[in-house]
Amino acid sequence: MGRDVEIGRLGGLIDAARQGQGGALVLRGEPGIGKTSLLSHAAETAGDFLVLRASGAEFETELPFAVLHQLCAPVLGDVTALPAPHRKALEIAFGLDTGTPDPFLVGVATLGLLVEAERPLLCLVDDAQWLDHASARALAFLARRVAAERVALVLAVREPHRVPEFEELPSLALKGLGETDARALLTAAIRAPLDERVRDRILAEARGNPLALLELPRSAGLAGMAGGFALPSSAASVIEQSFRTRLELLSPQARLLLTVAAADPVGDPGLLWRAAELLGIEPSAATEAAALVEFGTRIRFSHPLARSAAYRAASSADRQRAHEALAAVTDPVADPDRRAWHLAEASTGPDEMVAAELERSAARAQARGGVAAAAAFLERSAALTLSPGLRTERVLAAVQAKLSVGAYDVAAELLTSAETAALDQRQRARVDLLRGKLSFVRRRGGEGPTTHLLRAAARLADLDPAWSRACYLDAMETGMLIGGLGPVAEAARQAPPAPQPPSSADTLLDGLLTLVTDGHLAASPVLRPIVGNVGDEVWARWPSMGFMLAVELWDHDALHGIATRVVAAGRESGSFHLLPVGLAMLATAAVHAGDFGAATEMISEEEAIAAATGAAPLVYPRIHLAAMRGRREEATELFDNVLAASQRMSLSVQWATAVLNNGLADYRAALEAARQAVAHGDLGLSGLALPELVEAAVRCGETELAASALRTLSERTQAGQHAWGLGVEAYSRALVTEDEDAYREAVERLDGSRMAIHRARAHLLYGESLRRRGRRREARERLRTAHELLSDLGAQAFADRAAGELRATGEHARSRSSQASDQLTLQELHIARLVADGTTSKEVAAKLFLSPRTVDAHLRNIFRKLGLTSRKQLRDLPDIR
Repeated sequence: MGRDVEIGRLGGLIDAARQGQGGALVLRGEPGIGKTSLLSHAAETAGDFLVLRASGAEFETELPFAVLHQLCAPVLGDVTALPAPHRKALEIAFGLDTGTPDPFLVGVATLGLLVEAERPLLCLVDDAQWLDHASARALAFLARRVAAERVALVLAVREPHRVPEFEELPSLALKGLGETDARALLTAAIRAPLDERVRDRILAEARGNPLALLELPRSAGLAGMAGGFALPSSAASVIEQSFRTRLELLSPQARLLLTVAAADPVGDPGLLWRAAELLGIEPSAATEAAALVEFGTRIRFSHPLARSAAYRAASSADRQRAHEALAAVTDPVADPDRRAWHLAEASTGPDEMVAAELERSAARAQARGGVAAAAAFLERSAALTLSPGLRTERVLAAVQAKLSVGAYDVAAELLTSAETAALDQRQRARVDLLRGKLSFVRRRGGEGPTTHLLRAAARLADLDPAWSRACYLDAMETGMLIGGLGPVAEAARQAPPAPQPPSSADTLLDGLLTLVTDGHLAASPVLRPIVGNVGDEVWARWPSMGFMLAVELWDHDALHGIATRVVAAGRESGSFHLLPVGLAMLATAAVHAGDFGAATEMISEEEAIAAATGAAPLVYPRIHLAAMRGRREEATELFDNVLAASQRMSLSVQWATAVLNNGLADYRAALEAARQAVAHGDLGLSGLALPELVEAAVRCGETELAASALRTLSERTQAGQHAWGLGVEAYSRALVTEDEDAYREAVERLDGSRMAIHRARAHLLYGESLRRRGRRREARERLRTAHELLSDLGAQAFADRAAGELRATGEHARSRSSQASDQLTLQELHIARLVADGTTSKEVAAKLFLSPRTVDAHLRNIFRKLGLTSRKQLRDLPDIR
């Protein structure tokens, strides 16, 4: 009643899904506002759809993939049609097999399972605010990936709860009914004549909440309302109070049966009746309770608030008895985690047996990808632990798990509780380390992350020198990432001496301290071998540091190797955090080698992960690609958008702006940007900005600035002794000195490297120098080589600059024909390249976390843009391959 707009929105969603244009909708609203009724209406009106239903439960948020399993149960028979890795991922997630599920594959496998259905699907999830974290993440993935499927997903979330995974999905906020509809509903519900003042009182108190309109007269009684009955202040409390009033009319056995039903959100009647029998509850109690709960093939309460009321209205003793009985009848082999949770809820005080069982449940949950569940088990385990030392260990483990899933506020609260306990020095160091991680991810006021990390390192200096030195390395890496490395290095000089023989981590720390104190040449004998050894285990723990040091030493092999290692580790672990970082690193390495196609693939995959998980994509590889491609409008728009979103990327944007404007021959703009990038003095990009500063300064007549930047650049490249750096330093030196031998050296060094774009720039600069000296014939040869290389690479700005120089020698450069790749988005180009290499739609779908139907839709768009009709034609396009 009064929900025409909402019904229309749901109808549109279902009709679109019927046509293969699936989607998702989040219904938001206070308790009793009509979310459940709308879900039921959707189920009743979707006649040709297979309807899958699930419901979150307040007492089940700790069990990983519980709601996803509940939703998929009716179609699990189709799991055999899935590819083996997808099938195994789902079976592990649902506890049907052992192992660690790849969270990416769980999402893709769920999508694959649902699209296997012969009929269109309507997936309805009530009380989604109580989903376990793993299910919420998988359903959010699903919601973002059904656009080309016959799947509609509707999630009902009770406000003011928030589910971070659903924040970006389309939503519909349900408001109270208007007065006319509210009066009509009240009249339909109450057949007896009603005093107008009482009616007005009900309408005023209910504030348009439909369930409150129905339950207010029942909870207070019409006479009570007329006599000034004191009413609760919120609709939720009105409704829950109504259910409580109805509960009070039941016998003790019926109330206990409802308590057991409320305590077991599985809704398994076999479990319920076994527990009821254990408690001595007579079967007749079910008849009495039937008004509030349906006893069928699944146990369903008449409304989610009825479940809450039944559980909360019970005495603590009855709740404990219910959980104890459920634990007793739950299979300890088939469902040990649910049994452990019931045992915990039945506990009246510390219980080491239950606490240990919960700790084992945490380990199982973590192995199944349920890190949030592991955190909840550990938190409860700590609460039931009597030993202060063991309780602290479990609290700190829970904090670590909470940090892993982004529950920063809860982690902070737990950490504060741990700090009030009597801690030994090792535990205090762990607290400092966790504080450092928390500070890094939150970026709020107070002490910065490096302060906490350095404090931990100092605490451990005598207790555990190896751990202390590792903490100093953590602090150094953090200082490199957020700035302020100098003060961190100053503190790290107090690190305990390295053992003999030193480990790789010890060598790395000593080399870093030498780099900061004495410079690149002094540190080179220590750092160069370890940075070049990309297989060293030290880079498994500090990959970002390795990547930045590779840039600092101009070692592209290390740059590519460390990035490749991170990608491999991310794929193996299924980490939502590690794989995107590795892909972004690998894309950046590809850009600097001039392999824009490979870079595009990595960026597309990283952005696919971000889209699937709801995370923000890592923008720095896009910035590097835009700078080197040199398309002014595209690059400028990207840079502006990045800076508008976050000033943290300003160094990347300044370096990129310098590269772009050097390509465009706008040397004054390049000079200003490069000057700012170098001024930061941070390791990594500041070093990359030095040759841009040299070139722009020379062109602007700033000879002293160019010479100074060259000296700084030379120290880095001589320390590295790699072809990339030595070649770039040679052409920078040639710009400053106009020494023709230096130009030849640059070309020779870079001709033997994989750094195609820098090789092309060396030919361009040499050709420009020859033209200025009036040696046109020699200049044409160099400029022609540069133009062809740059055009083939897709470095538009530098290619246009080379073409302009060629025209100045009297020769017209061949015009660059429009490439097929220019017409495609990054994702389309990635799909086109994969298909051109013979990858099937199913394989592409798995790689990009899409459905095969979505991939085919992209392919149709690609064919339309390129004027093609087949995959074979796609394979014949050289700039796609």
